[in-house]
Amino acid sequence: MRFRSSIAIGAFCLLAAACGWAEGGDSARLASVLAWDRDEDWFGGFSGMEVAPDGNTFLLVTDRGRFVEGRFMRDDDGGLVGVEEVRMERVKTRTGEVPRPFERNSEGLAQSAQGGPIYVCFEGQHKVEAFEYPGASAQSLPDLPGTEQLSRNEGLEALAVDQVGRLVVVSEGAPEAEEGFPIWRLAEGEWHILDNISREGGFRPVGADFGPDGRFYLLERSFNVVGFSNRVRRFDVENDKLVNGQELFRAATGVHDNLEALSVWRDTTGAIRLTMVSDDNFFSFQRTEVVEYVVQQAP
Repeated sequence: MRFRSSIAIGAFCLLAAACGWAEGGDSARLASVLAWDRDEDWFGGFSGMEVAPDGNTFLLVTDRGRFVEGRFMRDDDGGLVGVEEVRMERVKTRTGEVPRPFERNSEGLAQSAQGGPIYVCFEGQHKVEAFEYPGASAQSLPDLPGTEQLSRNEGLEALAVDQVGRLVVVSEGAPEAEEGFPIWRLAEGEWHILDNISREGGFRPVGADFGPDGRFYLLERSFNVVGFSNRVRRFDVENDKLVNGQELFRAATGVHDNLEALSVWRDTTGAIRLTMVSDDNFFSFQRTEVVEYVVQQAP
């Protein structure tokens, strides 16, 4: 296992110069970056994440159908320095079978901060399933309406659980007729379209979470031939609508890799942290990195 954890001053300056900070509101500053690598052939492709309220214990899902559990190691200032106690389990079907790697494109993961079922959304199959624990057989959830209009490569991507236990899922793509990316919510046993996420600047939704403040946080990315650009927006939820959208940070192309997973939690100082993990697509020229930002309140 190999680790390296650092934020070089030059890289930080590049980030600060390249990021679009929200004027007149809260913003987020880069706090820590951990490059993570292991020799196992299952390692990589991380696409969904939950970090426990302690900020250390985590659960990940890969887009080749693996659950990965572990603990972050931190320095005295809370910076990421390593990962320990790593365990892997396969994402199983409803009959308890282990599918072949490319049969189940598991993209988003969500679990209530109080525990309970683990939820996973699947791109291509356009469905969400529940698991009692990593390695358990899948449990079916109701079908989502309107997903037949989504392409296999732009399906359900970001998954979250709100403060009262309702599931919310966002697609990476959208029907051409839609003004934005649809967001569904499961309530009283049925999925309904809650709202649409606006299309802006070529960004697409890839990760989501409800923070301890009750707000909805959305990780988005864009891609060009040079690399990936990332940002996080935050929304209030009022009358079943996403309102007061605010961009907390925008990292220019190449600052980070392909960030796809997002978990939002509150540290011991009371600050909200945005912990993200990149999907390396199992390519040697990409990297798996854990990136953490701290939300700073406007004066």
